[in-house]
Amino acid sequence: MIIADNLHKAFKTKTGVVKAVDGVGFEARDGEITGLLGPNGAGKTTTLRILYTLMSPDQGRVLVDGIDPAIDAAAVRRALGVLPDARGVYKRLTARENIAYFGQLHGLPKAQIAERTKLLADALQMEDFLDRQTEGFSQGQRTKTAIARALVHNPKNVILDEPTNGLDVMTTRGLRAFLKQLRDEGRCVIFSSHIMQEVAALCDRIVVIAQGRVVAHGTPDEVREQTGEQNLEDAFVKAIGSEEGLHA
Repeated sequence: MIIADNLHKAFKTKTGVVKAVDGVGFEARDGEITGLLGPNGAGKTTTLRILYTLMSPDQGRVLVDGIDPAIDAAAVRRALGVLPDARGVYKRLTARENIAYFGQLHGLPKAQIAERTKLLADALQMEDFLDRQTEGFSQGQRTKTAIARALVHNPKNVILDEPTNGLDVMTTRGLRAFLKQLRDEGRCVIFSSHIMQEVAALCDRIVVIAQGRVVAHGTPDEVREQTGEQNLEDAFVKAIGSEEGLHA
C-alpha cells in the first residue's frame, strides 16, 4: 500500500515560485490499480517522483507499506518497481543484460535473475528481442525492457508514469493485460495517464489532479457521482474545470 499525505512541492523560476504539488493526498491499495489522472502540467509526474523518492516533498509525507522514505529510503526503494517518465535503457546491452544489471543492483543471485527474466519476458512477450542490443529498439520494446528491469526484484508496489505513451494499439493492449496481472497478484499498482479510455479500462480507483491539487477521487462510479456526469470523460472535464490538455 502507498499513502500520500498532504504533499507539497514548489519550484523557483525566473518569474517566481511555481506550486507543482499543492496538498495532494490519496491512498493506493494492494490488489488495485490506482490511476493518477490529469491534464499535462497538472503535477502528476512530480507527485510520482515524490512517491518513488526521487524528490523530497516540501511538506507532507509518503508511506510505502508503512515505511516513510524520509526515515528509510533504501527500504522503500526495495519495495518499489518504477517506470519513470524517462525510458532510457543501456543501448550497448541486450534487453536480457539490462534486466540482469538491475537484478544485480538489487543483490539478486544469478539463478533468481534468470528465473525472473523468464517470467517477465513471457508476461511482456519479449522473447523475440530479449537477446538483441537495445540500440534501435522500437518505443514498445524499450518500454517493455524498462518495465521488466523495474520489476526484476519482484516488488510489491509498482509505479508507472504513462506506461503506454507512444505505443501502438497491440503493444498497449498487451501492457494493459500485464497491469491487470500485476493487480491480480495482489500488488499495489499506480499509473499516471491522461488517456480516458485507458483509465476506464484499467482503474479500480481514480485520483484526478489539476493545478497540483486533488479535485476528485474514488472509483470510476464514485467520480461520476461526485461530478454529476454519466460519462467518465465528461466527469474528468468537469472536475478539472477546463478542457485544456485533455487527450482522449
